[in-house]
Amino acid sequence: QVQLVESGGGLVQPGGSLRLSCAASGSVSSIVVMGWYRQAPGKQRELVATIIKGAGTTNYVDSVKGRFTIARDNARNTVGLLMNSLQTEDTAVYYCNAVGLGSRIYWGQGTQVTVSS
Repeated sequence: QVQLVESGGGLVQPGGSLRLSCAASGSVSSIVVMGWYRQAPGKQRELVATIIKGAGTTNYVDSVKGRFTIARDNARNTVGLLMNSLQTEDTAVYYCNAVGLGSRIYWGQGTQVTVSS
């Protein structure tokens, strides 16, 4: 089992920045991919960014490319999401995600990000 705990959400003005962090614990050696998803009110949960734990290869949804950066710290078992140039459309609950061996999927509890003036 893997446990994921997010932190770093909050309220920010348009154009501002936030950094999210996710700490993994438990069977962290089984994690293959980590990422961030988000779910806005009335919308389906969507992928924001992923990173392969070993190789560090990243993937982003088009709407955040050039604004968001995902990074991992394997020594600390954390994954971060640096969000710059935030827009009102980025308002959502952000969830940390991990995929382990055997395609087991784990989710954090979510952290609210609100972009508003």
